[in-house]
Amino acid sequence: MASAVTISSAGAQAGLISKPRNHGFTSYSGLKAASSISFESASSFLGRNASLRASVAPRIVPKAKSSSQISPEASYKVAVLGAAGGIGQPLGLLIKMSPLVSALHLYDIANVKGVAADLSHCNTPSQVLDFTGPSELANCLKGVDVVVIPAGVPRKPGMTRDDLFNINASIVKSLVEAVADNCPEAFIQIISNPVNSTVPIAAEVLKQKGVYNPKKLFGVTTLDVVRANTFVAQKKNLNLIDVDVPVVGGHAGITILPLLSKTRPSVTFTDEETEELTKRIQNAGTEVVEAKAGAGSATLSMAYAAARFVESSLRALAGDPEVYECTYVHSELTELPFFASRVKLGKNGVESIISADLEGVTEYEAKALEALKPELKASIEKGVEFVHKQQTAAASA
Repeated sequence: MASAVTISSAGAQAGLISKPRNHGFTSYSGLKAASSISFESASSFLGRNASLRASVAPRIVPKAKSSSQISPEASYKVAVLGAAGGIGQPLGLLIKMSPLVSALHLYDIANVKGVAADLSHCNTPSQVLDFTGPSELANCLKGVDVVVIPAGVPRKPGMTRDDLFNINASIVKSLVEAVADNCPEAFIQIISNPVNSTVPIAAEVLKQKGVYNPKKLFGVTTLDVVRANTFVAQKKNLNLIDVDVPVVGGHAGITILPLLSKTRPSVTFTDEETEELTKRIQNAGTEVVEAKAGAGSATLSMAYAAARFVESSLRALAGDPEVYECTYVHSELTELPFFASRVKLGKNGVESIISADLEGVTEYEAKALEALKPELKASIEKGVEFVHKQQTAAASA
């Protein structure tokens, strides 16, 4: 690997990359605001000898630049739909830190002007623009490269992700319709819960509009990976930046399946540890909801995880050839039409779905995989049926 490579920027979101021992995967593992981004083969602010670092690799080929100095231009437009909410505000801040973003479009039905004014004072390259209400949504989306949708109501104590369905399903449907009309080539990243259903809803809307590209529609499940990495590192006293746990399935309850046997670096778990960690990762959202006691849900960690996925997407768009993330996408990895797994991202979206993680799993994981399928299947079908019912109702009105 080459010696230090520096990317200079007014505001940067940083990490370091090296190839892990298995499968040559890379992973994003940190955010940092700085005056420059340093990529080195041995160390960084993330720590020495990390086996998996950021998928913000120094492989963007510059024009007439030396191999040790890369200065990518901020050239991508990102829209956040639901930017005034609990996830949208911190997510907007983290995206504002990216050196690859030239314009940050913030949309919400109310209270977004103040958020935009606040963020616009940050001395990073991107221009911040605000858009309020349905009448301004089209202008928000025109020319956008990445659309992130955290819009919707959050979970409250005692509320399941399924309880969110009726409200958030309608919100996602209307927003994706606007995306289809104004920026159908954009990467579409769904955060609004229940993701297991809202991604199929988005897919059906895009199909109806004739612009569905399964390679560019993503359910953001990065938070499950972030939590798995954190909890495993704590449990096994590992250097957090070295840890990478693939998480497959869906994004709710038992559909979240951390493949602990595939943890890197390799580590052994007792049956009790496997059970305990799996349950905690699956129920981590409830852990936060209960801790906030009615004051909100997992907004900050979700914003962090979503920013990681946005940055990975931007790096892929910019030509980084080594970007891998777990995400909920159209998939043929199982018999289900949508499934979360590790994928390779490229300029055109999903370049490949990595099947290796599902090979050689433990008996516990194999049983958990089969157990999650009926619930995930039902959630997918619920999303599809919602759109078809709406279409039928509209046709008969």
